Amino acid sequence: MPYNLGMTEITLVLPYALPPQEMARDLLRALQTPALAALIARHSDANTTVFDNNSRVLPHEAWLSHALGLAPAPERPDTGAPVATAAMRGCGPELAAAAASGHWFIVQPANIQISRTHSLLSDPRALQLTEDESRGLYDLARPYFEELGKPLLYATPGLWFARADDWSGLRTASPDAATTQYISDWVPEGERARDYRKLQNEIQMLWHEHPVNEARHERGLQQVNSFWLWGGSAPVTPAALPLWVAGAGAPSWMQALAAPGRREPEAARLIADARDGAAATAVLAELIPSAQTGDWADWLARVQRLEQEWFAPLLAALKDGRIGRVTLVLSHRHGWMTVSSTKLAQRKFWRQQNLNTLLSTVRT
Repeated sequence: MPYNLGMTEITLVLPYALPPQEMARDLLRALQTPALAALIARHSDANTTVFDNNSRVLPHEAWLSHALGLAPAPERPDTGAPVATAAMRGCGPELAAAAASGHWFIVQPANIQISRTHSLLSDPRALQLTEDESRGLYDLARPYFEELGKPLLYATPGLWFARADDWSGLRTASPDAATTQYISDWVPEGERARDYRKLQNEIQMLWHEHPVNEARHERGLQQVNSFWLWGGSAPVTPAALPLWVAGAGAPSWMQALAAPGRREPEAARLIADARDGAAATAVLAELIPSAQTGDWADWLARVQRLEQEWFAPLLAALKDGRIGRVTLVLSHRHGWMTVSSTKLAQRKFWRQQNLNTLLSTVRT
């Protein structure tokens, strides 16, 4: 019998855990993360995947879409991240029923910074929309969507869904892929792109002087002056992946991919629930906001917190046999590295515990 048959495995997906090339050595040197170093240096398997820099999704989004059975091989993200209907299934019975037919897109209220030379999409997390603000904007926009035969459904303040069967051919980009980039390179493309832009322009004018935005302006908050459409997909049943999602940086669509009881988990819960033959995947989204904004002091602090809350407990459980394998999927914009470790691999005492293995993954 193979030694790993029935082995319990926990996979941690860590978006932006790989630092940018120009800062990698300094950032990794500043980290005090012995558990993470042990998991990476004393590995049983390690692989690096280069990602298409022109992709309209980020590596962790493509990886997750593939793991859920929603998209083909993640290193060839030709279909983007078709996560809309899978996310709808996690947003209550009404949206789950609607997701059973038609082609749906994620619609996210957005702020677009406009200058004389270019436009930029702000990080949607920075909007911090309240329920009342979002409802007010949604109620105003919905008739315009429905007039075009595109039902618009509300899930959370930052997460709506629109059915647009005739837009199924649009090539769209995720907000995190487009954030801080020139919007002209990331707007939807395809036969119906002109229809989309017309609707977007109408909504932008509709919201321009809305009381919600006037009040936000008075409070010094970003205005909601547009929306971002992406993630289009037909009805689909996600793979039976025991997915957990944690971290303040997790966007609402990602949270919706996990069952309600698997949102905001802790390492102890995954370890306690582990059983022979079981596996669990947890997306730890803590690092996305600080990496997107280039706040590397905050990034370092968040990695240190992950060390205490996740890496150290999982390493201890690995060493004492409560789990059989820990796999880390660490990514940045240009690719990802998959590193697995077992109890046996942790006995490789001749391997110095450090983070140097990660340096080979930051070259672009």
